[in-house]
Amino acid sequence: IYGSAEVIGLMMAKIIGLPKESFEHAKYLGRAMQYINFIRDIAEDLDLGRVYFPQTDLRKHGLENLAYEHVKEHPDRFRNFLQTQLDRYCHWQELAEEGYRFIPKRYLISIKTASEMYHWTAEQIAHHPFIVYDIKVKPMISKILLTVVSNLVNTIGTKFETSFCHEAAKEKHHSSE
Repeated sequence: IYGSAEVIGLMMAKIIGLPKESFEHAKYLGRAMQYINFIRDIAEDLDLGRVYFPQTDLRKHGLENLAYEHVKEHPDRFRNFLQTQLDRYCHWQELAEEGYRFIPKRYLISIKTASEMYHWTAEQIAHHPFIVYDIKVKPMISKILLTVVSNLVNTIGTKFETSFCHEAAKEKHHSSE
């Protein structure tokens, strides 16, 4: 991920003139967004002979591979595997959001909007894991535009809570009690 997505995060941080303290957060934002793309594109990547997930995660969840024929025979294993990947995404996203305090407001709206669209994608996949074999999950333009307007009105803060990731973290915390 460093060779692509994290470098893009760093490049964007440099382009918009962020301080060096923000660079680690920028890398996490690029990493998180790319990881959702990997999750969203499982079927497409399989067709191209690519798998971007750790084999240890597959083994941990009792999966030999991510071929639809295999995972449909083990739906609970696949759901758990996917939840592990979404948890990883949420962790990286939360680290990225800590860096929002460095971003000038004129750039924050678009960055938050893009980030929220990735959250939306993650949420759709979390609720319907097998959707990754049916369609490429992407928000409609109306969803994007509504999010832009919402962020125009509400962005003035330094950190926002991402419903999907924060709810997943709360649920995980409560289940461990």
